[in-house]
Amino acid sequence: MGGGSWGTALAIVLSRARRKHEISLWVHDPALAESIQRDRENRSYLPGHRLAPEVSATCKIHDAISGAQILVGAIPTAHARAIYSAAAASASPGSILVSAAKGLEPATHKRMSEVVPEVFPAKPRFAALSGPSFAAEVARGEPTAVVLASSDAALASELQEEFAAPNFRVYANEDVLGVELAGAMKNVIAIAAGACQGLGLGSNPLAALITRGLAEMSRLAVALGAQPETLTGLAGLGDLVVTCTGALSRNRQVGIELGKGRALSEILAGMRMVAEGVGTTTALLALAREAKVELPITEQVAAILHQGKPPREAIRDIMDRPQKRE
Repeated sequence: MGGGSWGTALAIVLSRARRKHEISLWVHDPALAESIQRDRENRSYLPGHRLAPEVSATCKIHDAISGAQILVGAIPTAHARAIYSAAAASASPGSILVSAAKGLEPATHKRMSEVVPEVFPAKPRFAALSGPSFAAEVARGEPTAVVLASSDAALASELQEEFAAPNFRVYANEDVLGVELAGAMKNVIAIAAGACQGLGLGSNPLAALITRGLAEMSRLAVALGAQPETLTGLAGLGDLVVTCTGALSRNRQVGIELGKGRALSEILAGMRMVAEGVGTTTALLALAREAKVELPITEQVAAILHQGKPPREAIRDIMDRPQKRE
């Protein structure tokens, strides 16, 4: 479910999996669905990567998921509840839902593992897929390692086998909370990293930002019940590094443009794909207030995004905070 770059890349990698699958790609836009089905390529979101014969595209959600054993949600978190609600009646009893989203529902601050049981009467078995995985690199077949988390260890092991493909390595994890929170939080830090580049800053501030960003992510995740090791794994440190440094990072690109002085509304108007960190920042701060956890970097990113604070001023305020022990 989701015909953006990540959903398309997952369809491609699943068509290469060691276990054979019949894959249906649900796309919201009828014209795009028709184009993908005809041209065997998603020219709008992932051009240059052909889809295998095992993959079919449709704009009809019932046709896409009726009878499916595994549902993969690769949709922006802001739209997930509406799309899952539309899909719920067609889901098969006993189906599995794998969420590949990296963010929180902006209106409720909920994770996808909390949203899914609220809208699916049949309560599908749930897993979260995350880790350092740019869609274009996955589609090209570049070596990629991800983490697949489920509170059901047997399900995680089963899904490892379903998703495993050449150059696509899947690690199992039982900490769904930690994997989902890490995927959401790293996007916010990546906006800050991009702002540093947009300001023309060098490697020292970027290294400090990634390090202190990871500390910030860990504080909140552990306070909410996550395992510390998850934050130093693929979903945490791995995804943080690639999102803060990689040229394909949408959140980093938003930060770069903010650092150059462009307005957020102008930046977002020129983007086809969603930068999840923009909508997640406020949700994370709400969770942090409830848990009484300080998130200084996230606070400054929120001020830049939603209050028009100049990025250079935000950096100065972080540097002027009282000295502390590491």
